[in-house]
Amino acid sequence: MSKALRWLLSLVVLIGTVSTAGAATAAQPEAGASTGKTDIKERLLAIPGMSLIEEKPYEGYRYFVLNYEQPVDHRRPSKGTFQQRLTVLHKDTARPTVFQTSGYGVSTTPGRSEPTRIIDGNQVSMEYRFFTPSRPEPADWTKLDIKQAADDQHRIFKALKPIYDKKWLATGASKGGMTATYYERFHPRDMDGVVAYVAPNDVVNKEDSAYDEFFEKVGTPECRDALNAVQREALVRREPLKKKYADWAKEEGATFNTVGTLDKAYEAVVTDLVWGFWQYSLEADCADVPDAATATDQEIYDYVDTISGFSFYTDQGLEPYTPYYYQAGTELGAPTISLPHLDGLTRYGYQPPRNFVPREIPMKFKHGSMRDVDTWVRHKATRMMWVYGQNDPWGAEPFRPGKHTRDTHVFTAPGANHGANVEGLVPDEKATATAAILDWAGVAPDSVEADPGKAKPLATYDAKLDKQNLQREPVLRP
Repeated sequence: MSKALRWLLSLVVLIGTVSTAGAATAAQPEAGASTGKTDIKERLLAIPGMSLIEEKPYEGYRYFVLNYEQPVDHRRPSKGTFQQRLTVLHKDTARPTVFQTSGYGVSTTPGRSEPTRIIDGNQVSMEYRFFTPSRPEPADWTKLDIKQAADDQHRIFKALKPIYDKKWLATGASKGGMTATYYERFHPRDMDGVVAYVAPNDVVNKEDSAYDEFFEKVGTPECRDALNAVQREALVRREPLKKKYADWAKEEGATFNTVGTLDKAYEAVVTDLVWGFWQYSLEADCADVPDAATATDQEIYDYVDTISGFSFYTDQGLEPYTPYYYQAGTELGAPTISLPHLDGLTRYGYQPPRNFVPREIPMKFKHGSMRDVDTWVRHKATRMMWVYGQNDPWGAEPFRPGKHTRDTHVFTAPGANHGANVEGLVPDEKATATAAILDWAGVAPDSVEADPGKAKPLATYDAKLDKQNLQREPVLRP
């Protein structure tokens, strides 16, 4: 298992220090631009409420990190505004555009989603509201919901559509795939297609038997037994391993005010172990699971740390993800699994999102939100695609468009984890998915129109732009 896949906190968003003037001097000219045409940066900054944070050069593109003024409450826009960060990877206004969301923060390093490469287009990426620095001050957490976020995306689309007037696709992975789906539900006339990756669909928050069934069948019996044994052993040896955890926390200055106690944090990390393994690892990684019967305390501790990460349920680890846990506890829902092999050893069970949000932030669950989206997808989805990984626990409750929807697709990549994509599908499904994406974007070559089996990405692979960094994050979240 590579070091890059081990437990690195992602979504670290750093604003670069290159000056705007210097970046603009180094940037490449607009692809396909004619002499005398208004510079794309000028066109972007002419949008009311748009401001430049910085421009970064990248060969063949212009890359802008921007702020856009948004209403805190789209229902009452006079009640204040905040600055929402977004990025634009600009290729050519004559090309289609992909609207990419992670559902979390936005990276300020140039990167290209899979649909952007397939259609060889532009890409707009939006930071989700309430993830810093795109957080209103003071923060009224009641304004963090899926409808407000969809309205953020809608306003950005309307602002950019006069510039990028060709076809648009929405995409995102994990919570980003959920975000792309919710956006289509609330603004179905904006996009020409949606490609959602590994997006869970927790329709009824209290009904989670699908996850139990998943963990009874995923992988091989030998791998499941080995993981369960390590997880159980980590609770059998709770006291000596907690001592190691406490020593680490003291050395790092880590605190546990949000979750409550080090003991609750310890158990949360341990109960995430099996989920975390299948979310980020592959069956080949089963060979790395230690023998619980012979492993030392340090080997058990290190393995749990590698897979789940003891830093995740500290105050410092949870704080960047407060907006996610708030949404999980108010609209999105969160999985609960039974863990029968840990009977008699757990004190808290699978802990709810409420435990991971500071108590001064009130939370009340809205039971109808996910049912509304699911009903809409089943009956009204059009030109939408969902891609799941066979061994990804978040796919246990997928989106399922109904038989009366139009041009909808659900694919599962064999053996794939939470990094599943179109590239990982079996050949005929890969061609079908690629052809649909090209068609929705209006750029399918004649050869593909005649034979979808010939579909392939229009842009060549770029190791920097297209490399998928599937980094370990707090695992009880998509």
